[in-house]
Amino acid sequence: MAQRRDRISVMKEMWYAQHAVIAKILDGRKASEAMMPELVAKIRALHRPPTLAIIQVGERADSTAFVGAKKAFAGKIGVGARHIQVKENISQKELIDIVREHNAAQDIQGIITQLPLPIHIDRDAVIEATDPRKDADGLTAVNVKKWLEGKGDAIYPATARGIKELFLHYKIPLFGKKVTIVGRSMLVGKPIAAMCLNENATVSVCHSRSSNLAEETKSADIVVSALGKPDFIGKEHLRAGQTVIDVGITRTADGKLVGDVDFEAVKDTVTAITPVPGGVGPMTVFALFENLAQLASS
Repeated sequence: MAQRRDRISVMKEMWYAQHAVIAKILDGRKASEAMMPELVAKIRALHRPPTLAIIQVGERADSTAFVGAKKAFAGKIGVGARHIQVKENISQKELIDIVREHNAAQDIQGIITQLPLPIHIDRDAVIEATDPRKDADGLTAVNVKKWLEGKGDAIYPATARGIKELFLHYKIPLFGKKVTIVGRSMLVGKPIAAMCLNENATVSVCHSRSSNLAEETKSADIVVSALGKPDFIGKEHLRAGQTVIDVGITRTADGKLVGDVDFEAVKDTVTAITPVPGGVGPMTVFALFENLAQLASS
């Protein structure tokens, strides 16, 4: 009897190995490359190439890497990127003065202050010092109100806009779909929720302390995780047929970049998934420059 059970187990494993559905990879690098000509055309149609001011406080390795990616992309599409790097101990007033200086600069069409900021600086005060007409991050109160209300001229934070563009590229509809977002930050989770609502999805926003997290994620058509907790979302949170967007990115002790989702554990279950790295990250950079083009044309 035991031998028969063993044979059945082996046969089942062989069947699953042969019939497993490997998820479609939603490749942000390929998507951004495919959409780049359209963005370049928008920029060439402007009176002059726009310039983005990138203000960086300190020398955090992750911030420096993100700034480098933005500068490299700017070079690819023919726009300017002015990198203003200041010491970590800069005062809040000095930093706000730099922001206001670039508000007034005629040759600057967009401004971002690289986040996070040191703890002695009030992030909201710096963001609100940015002219909403140059707010490439979409985080000033003026722009937050617009994207919450679904206004057509809203500037969405780049991650939310990048995910929307990823859906468009891979022809994944949001209309009428149930979307569960794990993460509630003002920079990522909440603007993604607003974007999905504005596309007529039904949206649930959860977090790491939600008591029924697996129930919520399994009931969704699309799951977006934006926690920054490596491998937090596992096979117990997902089911067949879902699209999974992994926003989280963490560098482990061995130097590997991993997402919120245990990719290896779920890739044979879900229908489509973004890799980490190479999924949402490239689309976030792409969307930032879409924001810049939008600001420059208004």
